[in-house]
Amino acid sequence: MYIHEITSIAGAYQKRKRVGRGKGSGHGKTSGRGHKGDRSRSGFSLPLVFEGGQMPLFRRLPKRGFSNVNFTVRYEVVNVSQLDRIFADGDQVGLTELVGAGLVGSLNSRVKILGDGDMTKKLIVCAHKFSKSAEQKIAGCGGTVKIVA
Repeated sequence: MYIHEITSIAGAYQKRKRVGRGKGSGHGKTSGRGHKGDRSRSGFSLPLVFEGGQMPLFRRLPKRGFSNVNFTVRYEVVNVSQLDRIFADGDQVGLTELVGAGLVGSLNSRVKILGDGDMTKKLIVCAHKFSKSAEQKIAGCGGTVKIVA
């Protein structure tokens, strides 16, 4: 051993295990996989929740209650101040205009207009839902509100 071989992190790095390189390597023939069985074959994988044949946790726990998550209607939110900033006076604002302006993700999404901010322009706004304050602010500027079916 020489002084240049001694470091503060001696033993921190190990050589890679090269399997399948003959008997003399100690990792030849079966390459550390043992004999037969699904673990010895290529392509074997276990589910992450597998507990060795024991009844899995998600089956041991009781299932209770009802979740409404599959039936909820989700709306994309647009504020009155955003409409006022982007659109010109007298414009008709529908779903296609909102998508084009980047306020809504896609034509398939449902839109709710909220009354956050100020409104100074007269707009004709078409959306699936409106808050009361949004309706008041749009109507207060001489605009109209249309609910899309």
